[in-house]
Amino acid sequence: MGEKLNDYQFIDGTRLTSVIEALIFAADEPISAEKIREIIIGNEEQIEISAEIVSQFVDKLNTRYDENGLSFRIEKIAEGYTFVTQQKFHYWLSVFQHENAYRKLSQSAIESLAIVAYKQPITKPEVDQIRGVDSGYILRQLMEKALVEVSGRAEGPGKPLLYKTTKHFLRHFGINSVDELPKPREIEEILKDDDMAEHRQLLLEQSLIIDEEGEEGTEIIEKDLYAPDDESPNNEAPVQENSQPEKE
Repeated sequence: MGEKLNDYQFIDGTRLTSVIEALIFAADEPISAEKIREIIIGNEEQIEISAEIVSQFVDKLNTRYDENGLSFRIEKIAEGYTFVTQQKFHYWLSVFQHENAYRKLSQSAIESLAIVAYKQPITKPEVDQIRGVDSGYILRQLMEKALVEVSGRAEGPGKPLLYKTTKHFLRHFGINSVDELPKPREIEEILKDDDMAEHRQLLLEQSLIIDEEGEEGTEIIEKDLYAPDDESPNNEAPVQENSQPEKE
């Protein structure tokens, strides 16, 4: 274990464990062990702890939660710590979570998001070419939802903007990096008891379609992007020189 855990007591009577717990609870986004360490040693001269010790205290907190049968625990997501609901309670929260408009993504948004996730960094013209429709409106919506962000400009005529997924994208899908996005062989296991199953399955489907492009071109089977009972792909026409941006 290395360093010995010492639940240091501050002058106001609070314990180090509780301070770490409070910082994770109050943080708007996952907070790293190093950040927690900096906050503590920057405001208490009598204590010196490492990021490893912070992680061990997180393990101690989770043990306490488990022993008391609590519905939540602390998990590491997007390189930081945050509170999450225990897996066994996801069923009871699924209705509430999917009623949250912020979490809902349309089919068009999922398509565009999957392309960015699996091909990043990628330009809008490249997304348009893969989808066969102008994706400007959808990309703006994804940026407003903080799922996609601009990462620079591509070399070439016009130097178009490059898009990539954000840390919020990782939190939204409960992963630490895009390397954890579902692969075909993993799909059955991923979908078990997972309140994000629908979104992850759509991401997987889009990744399979993207993979069909191969290395020789960017053409894909258009009908595979849409539900089998659609007579046409959301009535979207192929991108033309003066095409109108699609609407959700």
